[in-house]
Amino acid sequence: MHRPLLRTLRHSLVDKSPRNHRDTDADLRRRQLVCVAVVLIGAATLGWSLRIEPGSLWFYPATFALAAVWAIGAFASGNLHLGHIGVEVARRPVWPPVLVGLVLSAVFLGGSLVVREIPWLAERVRDVLDYADQGSLSLLIVITAVNGIAEELFFRGALYAAIPRHPVVWTTIAYGLATAATGNPMLAFAAVFIGVVVGLERRASGGVLAPILTHVTWSLSMLLALPLVLG
Repeated sequence: MHRPLLRTLRHSLVDKSPRNHRDTDADLRRRQLVCVAVVLIGAATLGWSLRIEPGSLWFYPATFALAAVWAIGAFASGNLHLGHIGVEVARRPVWPPVLVGLVLSAVFLGGSLVVREIPWLAERVRDVLDYADQGSLSLLIVITAVNGIAEELFFRGALYAAIPRHPVVWTTIAYGLATAATGNPMLAFAAVFIGVVVGLERRASGGVLAPILTHVTWSLSMLLALPLVLG
């Protein structure tokens, strides 16, 4: 791997940019209470949205409602920050997170070649892809992007800031459990895998921009490319 690429990944996932935004004790307690309530509401809404039959018109308002839960909860919890990467020169993380998202997409698409040979796992993935097959693709692209943004605003924005110790671990667990409400183990596995990566990006950058760009890049890549791989 070329040195510039290694340097980019290190700045994105390992090196921590200096920052000085911290919650007061009172703000932290308020953020924690808001986050507990939003996790419970969001998990219930997510489970409902993905149990709706593919092709049903209820799927669209349900998924937009889920995005609203995460986003409103995130902003209601307190201040959010975009973050910076780079040690010598701090800059907003834009292209590096997109690159990370593409690398993750390549990893998942490679893994799907194995998954498609295991009928039970392949069927769990196709349960999700049924929504793309029977719904409006353009609207699904919008929904996928909006939900990716909203999830990162909450999990790597509000919830991350609400956890004083080991926030990468705990936000990943919370995101995995919330996604497990769908009853689909493949979605839960993907949530944990992605959660670790975007959690490291949040720790390195101190903000939500990098996790958002990585998550949206990965989600849209899966939406458009995974059906071609699985056939």
